[in-house]
Amino acid sequence: MIDKRYLNWKNKIGYGSGDIAGNVIYAFLSTFMMFYLTDTVGMNMGIVGTLMALSNLLDGITDLLFGTLLDRTRTRLGKARPWMLLGYIGCAAMLAAIFMIPTSWGKTAQYIYFFITYTLLNAVFFTANNIAYATLTALVTKTTSERVQLGSIRFMFAFATTMILQAFTIDAITGMGGNAEAWRTIAVIYAVIGLIANTISALSVKELPPDELYKTDLEVIQMDEKPYTLLEDARLLFSNKYYTMICGVLFLSQLCQSSLNMGLYFMKYVLGNEALLKAFTLFANAPLILGLIIIPWLVRKLRGMYKLNINMLHILYLWAPVILNCAVMILLVSLNVERANAMVFASKIQKYTF
Repeated sequence: MIDKRYLNWKNKIGYGSGDIAGNVIYAFLSTFMMFYLTDTVGMNMGIVGTLMALSNLLDGITDLLFGTLLDRTRTRLGKARPWMLLGYIGCAAMLAAIFMIPTSWGKTAQYIYFFITYTLLNAVFFTANNIAYATLTALVTKTTSERVQLGSIRFMFAFATTMILQAFTIDAITGMGGNAEAWRTIAVIYAVIGLIANTISALSVKELPPDELYKTDLEVIQMDEKPYTLLEDARLLFSNKYYTMICGVLFLSQLCQSSLNMGLYFMKYVLGNEALLKAFTLFANAPLILGLIIIPWLVRKLRGMYKLNINMLHILYLWAPVILNCAVMILLVSLNVERANAMVFASKIQKYTF
């Protein structure tokens, strides 16, 4: 039986380009924001990290809030696209604002400014936009193969954007003088690029009518059915063992990603050359893009995403970590980490002395 087609390649590429918008924010912030705050503005890394952690706690609450709001949204554009479009306007504004911290302000004022702008971006606008964008996959097609293609295409855009942004941002900043004004200019450029990409993505697809979307061979789900409350949603989620397993995997993934996001510091203070970030990001992202190209083929070959996951478990979660850990240990042993720490300490002493 041939699945019904809902999307053409224009729709798929257009939708996938939305992760250009997501990653000019996510990759830019995760790779460069802390570096900008500490090395350009002169803020304390520990305080900034604490403020980010508090903001992320709020983000966990707003995730549930915006998920509920999206589920109850009914507009001419559909459920997800209004949140996707409106949310990114705030994202673009806050991205630029974070990199406009006045260097003449006192430290307390700078920390307050950062916490407000970062929280608005992370826990409000980006949450609204990203939840809507992820949900859109299930609202524009009912075909499993097309949903897999949409996922692969969007993540190809995501990794490609991350690779390009991480490879050339430092060169661009250096070329503009390496000061606060340079960071501000780059942030505005990325915000505009993201706004354009997000708009193109949202307008490239159209959500299916409710009667078509929720129709099955056996029944039509009644749209006026009483919705679940937040507490009922939470109870159902955490009573599902597979959901808790996914949460665990995501936690470990974020832990790994957080370590990788310190790559710029590692290149500058350990390897002594921040330009090496370009090679680092190339080798980190290029294999992921290649893998995403073949995932739709593997799903068709194995006749199901769950079979692909099972077959890859022993590679991704057993052998790959062992090999990676060995490689990292060999690399660290070959580096003069003590010398790097001494250089960092000496630079701080010199800064506060003069």
